[in-house]
Amino acid sequence: MLFPKSSLLVLLFLCSALASLAQQNISGKIKDAVSGKPIPGVTIRVPNSNRGTISDADGGFTLSVPSGTQQLLVSFTGYKSQTIKLSGSSSLNITMEEDFARLDEVVITGLATTVKRSNLANAVATISAKELTGTAPAQTFDAALSGKVPGALITANSGAPGGGISVKMRGITSVFGNSQPLYVVDGIFFNNSSIPAGLNDVTGAATSGNPNNQDNPSSRIADLNPADIENIEILKGASAAAMYGAKAAAGVVIITTKKGKTGRTKVSLNQETGFVKVRHLMGVRKFTAETAADLAGAADNPDPDVQARRNAYKQQFTTAQNAGKIFDYEKEMYGETGLVLNTGLSLSGGGEKTTFYLSGNRRQENGIVKHTGYFNNSVRLNVDHKLSDRVSLGVTTSYVYSSADRGLTNNDNNGVSFGVALSSTPDFVDLHPNNLGEYPRNPFAASNPLETRDKMMNNETTNRFIGGGNLEVRLQQSDRSSTRFIGRGGVDYYNYKTAALFPRDLQFEENTAQGHSIQGNTNNLNTNIGGFLANTFTISEKATLTSTAGATLETGYMDNIVTVGTNLVAGQSNVEASANTATRQFRQKYRDNGLFIQEDLVLLDAITLSGGVRFDRSTNNGDYKKYYVFPKGAFSWNITKMKFWNTPGIENLKLRAAYGQSGNVPPYGSKFTALLGSNIGGYPGILVDNLLGNSDIKPERQTEFETGLDVSVLNGRISLEATYYNKKIIDVLLRHALPGSTGYASEWKNSGDLRNQGIELGLTLVPVNTPNLRWNSTVNWWRNRSKVTRLIIPPYAIGAFGNSLGTFYLEEGQPATQIKGTVGSELKLIGNAEPTFQMSFFNELTIYKNFSLRFLIHWKNGGDNINLTQLLTDAGATSADFDELTHGGVKKGVYRPGAGDASIYVQDASYVRIREIGLYYNVPLKNTNTIKGIRLGVSANNFFTWTDYVGYDPEVSNFGSNTITTSASRGSNGLSTGVDVMPFPASKRASFHVGVDF
Repeated sequence: MLFPKSSLLVLLFLCSALASLAQQNISGKIKDAVSGKPIPGVTIRVPNSNRGTISDADGGFTLSVPSGTQQLLVSFTGYKSQTIKLSGSSSLNITMEEDFARLDEVVITGLATTVKRSNLANAVATISAKELTGTAPAQTFDAALSGKVPGALITANSGAPGGGISVKMRGITSVFGNSQPLYVVDGIFFNNSSIPAGLNDVTGAATSGNPNNQDNPSSRIADLNPADIENIEILKGASAAAMYGAKAAAGVVIITTKKGKTGRTKVSLNQETGFVKVRHLMGVRKFTAETAADLAGAADNPDPDVQARRNAYKQQFTTAQNAGKIFDYEKEMYGETGLVLNTGLSLSGGGEKTTFYLSGNRRQENGIVKHTGYFNNSVRLNVDHKLSDRVSLGVTTSYVYSSADRGLTNNDNNGVSFGVALSSTPDFVDLHPNNLGEYPRNPFAASNPLETRDKMMNNETTNRFIGGGNLEVRLQQSDRSSTRFIGRGGVDYYNYKTAALFPRDLQFEENTAQGHSIQGNTNNLNTNIGGFLANTFTISEKATLTSTAGATLETGYMDNIVTVGTNLVAGQSNVEASANTATRQFRQKYRDNGLFIQEDLVLLDAITLSGGVRFDRSTNNGDYKKYYVFPKGAFSWNITKMKFWNTPGIENLKLRAAYGQSGNVPPYGSKFTALLGSNIGGYPGILVDNLLGNSDIKPERQTEFETGLDVSVLNGRISLEATYYNKKIIDVLLRHALPGSTGYASEWKNSGDLRNQGIELGLTLVPVNTPNLRWNSTVNWWRNRSKVTRLIIPPYAIGAFGNSLGTFYLEEGQPATQIKGTVGSELKLIGNAEPTFQMSFFNELTIYKNFSLRFLIHWKNGGDNINLTQLLTDAGATSADFDELTHGGVKKGVYRPGAGDASIYVQDASYVRIREIGLYYNVPLKNTNTIKGIRLGVSANNFFTWTDYVGYDPEVSNFGSNTITTSASRGSNGLSTGVDVMPFPASKRASFHVGVDF
């Protein structure tokens, strides 16, 4: 039957009326309670639903809510959250107060759960986007962390372009296992391996002394663009990170990248232009005719050959001096001024259902050594979409291309790296090319370092794709219960190529290999997937229970191939243009999966009880089918939320305690005895490796107890966070020496226990808070002490270069970071790499609302380095203070290496450094529709350092981090930081910034 037109119109009118009754539009403005300025980016949402919006640049918002909605939740980072009751009005004016103590900040506590900081039971460090890059952007993400993480010892491996740091959370986590934290970016497990380029074939760095890899590759976490990061949370110990199981022994760094916000599309353009220079030069010896002659031997040596060489050196010096050809090669090598260009463009916006964030960044930085530098292009797209009020989907993707030219530095036993060659080269030798471009031979070293610098290549190139998705479905919703399903997955793939070329006409190649071309290619694929159920049940107004259960699966595959060609055809770089080639290949594959369950009970919004357990297994374990159990428990009591609390001025007083366990899977291949390829007489074959595998190998287990006190007074303007932890590492993986009769040199075995105890203190202050002057200050202080509590094998040296030069020494009952060495004929304790304490001091002053001055000071007190850079310059007779006399009348450069005292080169590496300082100005704009904001600024990184340390930088580590992946029998260890052997000197940078928002 057909309706008449009039009836149809009536029906449409009734439907529209019902729809209007089912929905109502709420609009309003949000302002700062003190300044009255609008606050953009505030989240306004309907409780227990996906429905919400974000305030625009003018603080305004409009939200369609279901009929009958009684309240809205309003939250924004740095401000106190509010619950706004709807009284029938469709227009709201909301003021927000700053949350100086960050009590309403939401912190991730598990794979699918969060909690307000006011109820948090662990000390979780958080770093905002402004704290990470807002003061003085660092070259790479890893460098931007330095000095900002209480409880962490962060050491730059060298100053080579492209990054590379070692991070130790709360002390030594493992000796030969992974000692670096797990990085999780938007739920994606981010691979941070460091892969050598095969430089050892040229340098011979591992031919004697320490066999660990010394190629000093960069860390892959450096690929991440710091400008894309919104927030970082750092779970420093097992009690906080237990739900990540066997990957969390060294801590977890949870990184959240920026997302789009509802409203007008915002376009931001940022440009940094600056320069880099070397932070510090050690200086060189100033020769005279007599000291030049001494290079041939003592003046009273009767040998006629010695006297002839003395006369020749004296004449050579005099001739060079008269010609004005006395050179400071250290300054010439490391004294370049590198240009810094960093351009970033981002777009963000969206509607009520879909938001997006799109960014592109281009970074270029020339190094302080000619022909070195770092280049990085990246693009990111994050999209979030609400399919309905119950279903939301988020997708994050990024692509990175980076290229780093890193020069040739660090230790070598062939005298070919820049620093080692310079250490024995006096200033009166001319190493510069002639008019035909021909470089002279260096009679004092195996190489002419200027020639090596100008003709060699050591390049790392990375193409990387990271992508992931997050699906959240609200399965059930009632007044008292809400159940969500969270599905999360990610993939991290990169292709990493290394190219090291040493032409045959280099001085050190002429009579040996006649040229090297070392080509490396690595493909790495990591995946992770997880499914989680989370139910929140409101037992009563005074009690809420959150139950979470889930399963995870992670896989990894890496294929590393290095081909070495020698006896190169002149002018060629392809390995096929060589007379001899050798190829090495290393592949690894793993599969880890875990199950977990967690319960969180909140009583009176004051007492929080949490308990959980995770079951993990890995193909790297001896028994790959066995599940290892990692429990956790936590308690916090915020006394100020109790009814009996009536002390004014103290709004937060919280006691907390937590316990947890996590694991560290054995290194890949440690349960197998490897087979090595061989070629005898042209016939291929297989040899058994001398490292014996252990089929009974178990993961290292870490247990941690943490307790603390949090206090906030004066409306949060003074906040204190104090934490004590006791962390034990059980079944530490070590390599045992075996009797020669077994046919093997060593064996993997769970061989001992370690312990770390420490204190972390954090004080946040707002000393001044007026409309014209605002001063925020944060002071952090932390210390750690380690100890070997059990060792089933005899004490032994591990790391560095042996007892005569100082070495890390593993010994029951002693610190795991102790350094021992020979003094005379005795082996004695001569140092400790662990700092006495560390302290950071961050300040931000906002003047007349538009000027902002920010700076970060980092103080590392104590902690010794093994300074073999000074040893090399002493041995090469080029130390700046070589000719200064000791109390015994002996020249310092003669006395130090001949004293038979290893403690001379184990030196205090304390420093005070202004890591970042920046002055910014927000240009006030009026009546502009296109340009919404202009920022101008100047900044400096690591420009000022106070230290008595003799080397290029007290923050250095020749062996780098132990995430290097080459084989089960190679790689650095968790102790070998603070070994200084002719690194690429650290740099300082200064920049000018311009930012425009449209």
